[in-house]
Amino acid sequence: MSDGNVLTLENISHAYGKTQVLEGVNIAVAPGEFMCLLGPSGCGKTTTLRLVAGLEELQAGRILINGEPVADARNHVPPERRGVGLVFQEAALFPHLSVLGNVTFGLAGMGRAEAQLRAREVLDQVGMADYGDAYPHVLSGGQQKRVALARALAPKPKLMLFDEPFAGLDAQLRSQIRDETLHLMKDSGTTILLVTHDPEEAMYLADRIAIIHEGRIAQVGAPVELYRQPTSAFVTSFFSSVNRLEGVVKGNAISTPFGPIAAGDLRDGAAVEVLIRPEAIRISRVGDENAGTEEGYRGHVITTRALRRGNFIHLCLGDFEDTHHHFHSRVPSRFVLKEGENISVRLDPDQTFVFPVEG
Repeated sequence: MSDGNVLTLENISHAYGKTQVLEGVNIAVAPGEFMCLLGPSGCGKTTTLRLVAGLEELQAGRILINGEPVADARNHVPPERRGVGLVFQEAALFPHLSVLGNVTFGLAGMGRAEAQLRAREVLDQVGMADYGDAYPHVLSGGQQKRVALARALAPKPKLMLFDEPFAGLDAQLRSQIRDETLHLMKDSGTTILLVTHDPEEAMYLADRIAIIHEGRIAQVGAPVELYRQPTSAFVTSFFSSVNRLEGVVKGNAISTPFGPIAAGDLRDGAAVEVLIRPEAIRISRVGDENAGTEEGYRGHVITTRALRRGNFIHLCLGDFEDTHHHFHSRVPSRFVLKEGENISVRLDPDQTFVFPVEG
């Protein structure tokens, strides 16, 4: 009986020799959903994708596509019978075939005229309608990616699998093709499973993200949920740089240079780490009438760096327990601070997270 999902992974485990790559992975992808597998290199993302595609034989667990088992410990449906489209890091176009020939290659079950009609339709969707007679070697990297996407879409797959599909493109082109792909997939209603190690890419594209850490699912949720409500230090720090402090819970709080921070339900005496996002550190000039009534804690600016999304401030806050502490803050571009300038600092508790010290 179908569970209503296009893709279901049930308790997937996989090893290469003595190296355990995946352990107890459970993922469900709903119809039309854009799901990202996110994690560092070597965490098991690509292995998961290859198991879904049928490029690796499953060792333990079960994989279902549209409610039908395609892999378990005894059965293995070959890739060409899974109704899955694949787009890899490399476009992997056939150099001896034209663009049109590359796209029609996977449409062997259609008549020639029908296959060419379908190929031209998807080439038009990806903005490559005028390149049907061109050969891969004359195309730019971005154009080759578009053709590879068209080739994967042409058979109208139930499920599209992407493995770092925008790798190798410069930042501007990467952003453009990523945006085009998102709109194309949403317009077509195609179900997507995409692998990436780039948190920003996952947050931009995904309806939901499954974070993999050392072969296990660390957390699954919508991008805003993972960013605002991480369940571990790993998930918190994977989405952005963090200021990190260590401490001990005393009286349901941790003593920090920013004052006491609530420890939630952690017991007194527990060793903890406090993770503070740069945007959580709110800065105002000392004596600034617009800063609010709460003065905050005093510090000074070490240096300021202008970045694309605002100014990145290196600041010093001290003395706390006879130590000067170096922190990073991110502020709007219009707020310019000079080296050595005295500042008042407050902390946004919604962007501050406390976890037990691992191990």
